[in-house]
Amino acid sequence: MSDASETPGASETPGSPEGGPPDAAGAPEGGQVQATQRARRTRTMRETLGSIVLGFELIIVFLGALVLFGLNSLPAAVALGGGAALVLLMIVAIALLRHPVGIIIGWAVQLIVIAAGLLVPAFFIVGAIFAAMWTYCMIVGGRIDHRDRRARETATADSNLDTDNESPQGTEKPE
Repeated sequence: MSDASETPGASETPGSPEGGPPDAAGAPEGGQVQATQRARRTRTMRETLGSIVLGFELIIVFLGALVLFGLNSLPAAVALGGGAALVLLMIVAIALLRHPVGIIIGWAVQLIVIAAGLLVPAFFIVGAIFAAMWTYCMIVGGRIDHRDRRARETATADSNLDTDNESPQGTEKPE
């Protein structure tokens, strides 16, 4: 046997306190994050709820397109091509929800799914249900985001007042 295989930690990654190779995120196996990584952006509630609604709607639209193709309700190009285009639009909307354009694309998706009811009446029902859920999530998510933003601003203002009232150690305030 060689000395390298008998020495504990011989296969450890240099600089890794727990040893072992780093995981996909670059953190050692112990789960500690290196100080050089930046903090992840906090997702807004509107973004989170919108991505949930669009994600479920994406699945329903995909399956609906397959059903329309399988039942020969529409020509294959319309059923599969239109379904694929709408699914891609939903993926783009989910990716852009952090920006106002993502919300606008999400509203457009809702209108397109409702308009698909002109081709297949069942999509009126599907579109109405998802449009109602989307509307609710955008309104409630916006309220929660606004409340959280006000709470953060209040906390920041309070902490600034606290630091202004403290005097450095070893100095006296003039009276």
